[in-house]
Amino acid sequence: MKETVYIIGHKNPDSDSICAALAYAEYKNATGDINAIPVRLGDMNRETKFILEYFGVEPPTVLETVRISVEDLDFDKIAPVSPDISLRKALELMKKNNLNCLPVIDENEQLSGIVTVSDIIGAYIDVWDNGILGKAGTTIDNIKDTLAAEIITIPEKIKPITGKLLVLAMEPKSIGEYIEENDIIICGNRKDAQELAINRNISLMIVTGSMKTDEKIIKIAQQKGVTILSTPYDTFTTSRLITQSVPISHVMTKEDLVVFTLEDLVDDVKDTMSQTRYRSYPVIDDNNNNKVVGLISRYHLISNMKKKVILVDHNERSQSVDGLEECEILEIIDHHRVADVFTSNPIYFRNEPVGSTSTIIGSILFENGRRPSKKIAGVLAAAIISDTLLFRSPTSTNMDKIILRRLASIANLDIEKFAMEMFKAGTSLVGRTPEELLKQDFKKFTIEDSNIGIAQVYTMDPDSLKDMKSDLISLMEQLSKEQGYSIFILMLTDIFKEASEMIVVGQNKELVAKAFGKTLDNDSFYVPDVLSRKKQVVPPITNILTNLKEL
Repeated sequence: MKETVYIIGHKNPDSDSICAALAYAEYKNATGDINAIPVRLGDMNRETKFILEYFGVEPPTVLETVRISVEDLDFDKIAPVSPDISLRKALELMKKNNLNCLPVIDENEQLSGIVTVSDIIGAYIDVWDNGILGKAGTTIDNIKDTLAAEIITIPEKIKPITGKLLVLAMEPKSIGEYIEENDIIICGNRKDAQELAINRNISLMIVTGSMKTDEKIIKIAQQKGVTILSTPYDTFTTSRLITQSVPISHVMTKEDLVVFTLEDLVDDVKDTMSQTRYRSYPVIDDNNNNKVVGLISRYHLISNMKKKVILVDHNERSQSVDGLEECEILEIIDHHRVADVFTSNPIYFRNEPVGSTSTIIGSILFENGRRPSKKIAGVLAAAIISDTLLFRSPTSTNMDKIILRRLASIANLDIEKFAMEMFKAGTSLVGRTPEELLKQDFKKFTIEDSNIGIAQVYTMDPDSLKDMKSDLISLMEQLSKEQGYSIFILMLTDIFKEASEMIVVGQNKELVAKAFGKTLDNDSFYVPDVLSRKKQVVPPITNILTNLKEL
């Protein structure tokens, strides 16, 4: 079985992050060694949606965390049972599957209880009276299966088993004092005793030792509506085994059940188990009508299993998936600064100063003699155009241009025409809310122990945001307080003028303006020739914060 590896871009994914993950997953899957799954850590922006729809590529699935959940464990995949099955059948199933309990479901296939070995043993130890079969609602089928019995006669309308359980081991003249209507009788082949019992309107007669039943007795039983079973067991064994036909509903645990779902994190499961004393716990799939899928025990949690991931377009923990510290990082493909992702083993780390991670992915494909599919070539080309702003960004390199030309040729793409369509679709601000604008391309940086949040919005019409500016500033101030950002920046980038308006809030907001030789005017300043967050914004802020710390 191939191991699963998740190809993960950064939070608040942009086009490069999504497209790089899709392309690298296709490359890895072609090797046949792993099952590579591209995932995303949030909603896609309008530009990315346009790209994927344009080339007919399905978006990656959303991944909330890489922490180990119940679904990742090799718990016992056991089918639940009906509450009607006998104690004997339940024990057989437990022994067959090496289990100590079974989940029980109702007629709607919902969990109704748990039956354990302890429940059944406790039932045997209890001194049950001779009315237990009726009280427990025991069926003829359960009795037949438990005693390996053969049906001699059975009426169309079976009498209810509500009476006492009796063994006929006395003279017939004494029997009449004990037998009542609907009783269950265990007997040998004494015809006189059998006839007397049947005439008392019992519900069931069990003949032991596989003894032949007289035709006259069978005829009387048919007339009286009495069921006759023949078991190969002797009378002692029969009387000992018959209570095992009691349905598990009579002994199972029905209340205060502790249940886990497939999505529950193992850390949470451990905490719950530490506070309870059950040996096994039912597992349900809450995405499938709460269907019971198995049982989990403490020993299932003793595992060194870690999810395996490959990071693309980032190498900073704050930008990565929740639970990254608990998984195994196999590779990192990125074009940003080297940050704070730690690994326990040496890994393949490819970091190049190019304009797009998709440029690096394209290079890897071509270096290994691989030709991407037309669709993947298209999304990689689109990501390069997006991240370099069609080479207007200072992060652009000659390598970006070379790889873009090769990919565009495979995808049969008119670069200039497609770029205009993509930018127009992606930068439209019609109907956008302040929340959407700050979320669509946001990254968190940690610089000199300070948390810095930088959102970037590309547009062809920056004036359309003038009426929204005060709302944006209010929301930015709120987020700064809630999430502990000492600086929160919104870069409103004009693609064609190749300039950005920097809207800044936070306790150190004046330092940002100072880093660019500017002063704040209504919490913003304008900087020409600034398009790159990575290359033109983070470095000067890093320098000024570093110098401030050294003073």
